[in-house]
Amino acid sequence: MSARQAEAESRSGTQSIERLVAMLRVVASRGREGMRLADVAAATGLPTSTCHRMLQRMEAEGLVERRSATRKYAIGPLLFELGLLARPRFSLAERCEPALAELAQQTQDTVYLSERRGLEAICSARALGDYPIKALTLDVGIRRPLGIGAGGLAILCALPAAEAEELIEANGPRYAKLSNLSAELVRAAVRDGRERGYAYLDGPVYAGTAAVGVAFPAGAPVAALSVAAISVRLDEQRRAEVGALLRQQAQRLAGQLTSALAGRG
Repeated sequence: MSARQAEAESRSGTQSIERLVAMLRVVASRGREGMRLADVAAATGLPTSTCHRMLQRMEAEGLVERRSATRKYAIGPLLFELGLLARPRFSLAERCEPALAELAQQTQDTVYLSERRGLEAICSARALGDYPIKALTLDVGIRRPLGIGAGGLAILCALPAAEAEELIEANGPRYAKLSNLSAELVRAAVRDGRERGYAYLDGPVYAGTAAVGVAFPAGAPVAALSVAAISVRLDEQRRAEVGALLRQQAQRLAGQLTSALAGRG
């Protein structure tokens, strides 16, 4: 085999892996609800026939499962089994549980912890308040491009401007596929969030729900706290009040995070 042939084969293999990972992320973005074949094709930009072949192979390997009743694809059992070995030694979600519980008690609404994973934010923990109408916009394990959801938007707000712009540019094509946002709308929301000291979105995915978010640590955010509620509960005054509570908890967690990482050094 010539060097050129070897390079072409290697590139083809890399592209196949990239496609597979992208497809898993798209399927995971809908959580337990799952996605139809046509939706997977639309979100990935791949031909339907290609998506069908890949999903069939992934189903055979246990990476996804197809539910016969709905014909939707969801994350499969093999990923859970492999994930048991990949548990991080430092669990941010566990350390944040008291803060989430306190915020849920203070606000009576739903509180989320979102952790940054490259271009995306993943919901790693959730606490429910006592208000009877709950904004359950995320399940634990759901991942979305940074900018969709108050947690991911808060992370963009806390990043250096140049880095945030790179992420928005990279995620731009995905915003419209997964929400009613665009890259320009996300940029505007980031500008507003930096000015007010917290991120805010109203109905980016589910109409009638809104959320406020704050990232931590400042300047180099790895995660964000957010409070979601029905939109009428987050008028301008209450948004500011919730934002202040989130900043307070985020500052505490940033200090704990710094101490924990120093102790592991």
